[in-house]
Amino acid sequence: MIRKLFIANRGEIALRVIRTARAMGIETVLGASAADAASLPAQLADQVEIVGPGPSSQSYLSVEKVVAAAVRSGCDAVHPGYGFLSENATFARAVEAAGIRFVGPDIATLEGMRDKLAARALAVEAGLPVLPGGEAATRADVHTRAAQTGYPLLLKAVSGGGGKGMRRVDRAEDLDTALDMAQAEAQAAFGNAAVYVERFVAMGRHVEVQLLGDGTSAIHLGTRDCSIQRRFQKLVEEAPAPAMPLAAREGIEQAAVRLAQHLGYRGAGTAEFLVDATDFSFYFLELNARIQVEHPVTEAITGVDLVEQQLLVAMGKPLSLTQAMIRPTGHAIEVRINAEDTSADFRPTPGRATRAAWPAGEGVRVDTHIGQNGEVPPFYDSLMGKLIIHAPTREEAVDRLSKALESLHIKGLPTTAPLHRRIVADPRFIAGGVDTGFLAGLAQ
Repeated sequence: MIRKLFIANRGEIALRVIRTARAMGIETVLGASAADAASLPAQLADQVEIVGPGPSSQSYLSVEKVVAAAVRSGCDAVHPGYGFLSENATFARAVEAAGIRFVGPDIATLEGMRDKLAARALAVEAGLPVLPGGEAATRADVHTRAAQTGYPLLLKAVSGGGGKGMRRVDRAEDLDTALDMAQAEAQAAFGNAAVYVERFVAMGRHVEVQLLGDGTSAIHLGTRDCSIQRRFQKLVEEAPAPAMPLAAREGIEQAAVRLAQHLGYRGAGTAEFLVDATDFSFYFLELNARIQVEHPVTEAITGVDLVEQQLLVAMGKPLSLTQAMIRPTGHAIEVRINAEDTSADFRPTPGRATRAAWPAGEGVRVDTHIGQNGEVPPFYDSLMGKLIIHAPTREEAVDRLSKALESLHIKGLPTTAPLHRRIVADPRFIAGGVDTGFLAGLAQ
């Protein structure tokens, strides 16, 4: 059993974990930075431990400080949320060395999935297709691999995530400049400048599969489409993936389960794929060994509390769900409301929300840590909250989302809400099945 849970995260995901833990009768301790000491999650947790000052490098990303706070508070488990240390094998090892359960996959899985090249190799072992490309240890290797792969191509950070260390290259003469930029960003974000080469699919869709495993068995909870992105970071997610033949959807789901079983995966995870929108062929991209930002759309259509499942597996319990028990109903769409100026290339706009009126009603869910006069600190991701819509059909979900966005009112700082209103009114989005180039062609 888990008696007392340490939450090594902040914002809406910290609040999300607190609520499920409380429903399960688990006491919660929030590891918060000084900048988040008065946040909504800090107010709702049973206990708060300050893990450092505002900058994440001195607080949420400090393995030593976070583990020390978990030990000091007497917790017997740590939930890492997403981002920060959630996929850090060194952190998981330190947590377990302190005699505390890590709510997530085993260390070997974390190590294998964090290195994107190693993840590609494991996927190939499991029989999954991958895009042409591969390792490029030196500049000369990058040029050789690029010539083999062809243009356009992507340079991707080996230790990447969240779109960091990624650059599209359309011509050979642009390769060196793009390589310098990708390596510099990768070094700054992950402490590892290594990159690899992968073919770029012009008409690509980003489709992922939610997985649950207990180390022995694994199941999927359907697909999500996350193709609407800016700078390789997601803005809109929906489940199931729309405008996709059943055979293609089932093929991706089965491939994801094969990978999870090959790994002996434990906990919640997401296998991500690139789908060629012209013929629905698909290629493995990565496996995120944690809860995803977009997990609520899967919860909406399946009725499964994914955080609860994470905690149950961490307690050593076998999956209580079978594949036959997963019967998705309806359609769900999530939009991320970020504190960003979309007219200035999505520049973050930290500050205070002088007004925050979130929508409510049938089929409407809001996951947020920002209320009236809520603060968006300058140190972290700009996510303020997520608006999740569920309806019997996609057409009804789109209509419900449009109305919900009209009733969303945030004042005091720019947000992505106006952009989402344009997205939901776009005929291409209404039709469904857009590719990753959608945002570039969105009418202003």
